[in-house]
Amino acid sequence: MFNPSRDQARQFLIDAWAKRRKMLPATPMDILAADLVALHPEYHELLEADDALSREWTPEQGETNPFLHLSLHLAIEEQLSIDQPIGIRAAFNTLLARHSDRHEALHAVLDCLGEMIWRSQRSGLPPDGESYLACVRRAAG
Repeated sequence: MFNPSRDQARQFLIDAWAKRRKMLPATPMDILAADLVALHPEYHELLEADDALSREWTPEQGETNPFLHLSLHLAIEEQLSIDQPIGIRAAFNTLLARHSDRHEALHAVLDCLGEMIWRSQRSGLPPDGESYLACVRRAAG
């Protein structure tokens, strides 16, 4: 299983975006990551900044960590591609029909994923895929 360090994960996103901007050859994963970055113009300058690898974003600063946000997007895309947890793809498709904007629907799933991770970290228990899926289904109405 691939388990990149914080800096490796950040560098991957920075490099994927740089390849897109410079029109360089890219892997399918680079393309997916760059597509996600393209959906977030508010992060473009941050990913191009010299301090992108070392900068910290904390809730106390009132800023969203762009690397965390984009990494959660990547995780959701992977989950949808393999339907894991089972049923996530159907729940997402229902959510998508409700929102009619894929990015908006992805953000609803992202909120659920973030909540599941937060609860897991806070409790010290493994992530609860069932509660995550239930949250997505509730969001889908």
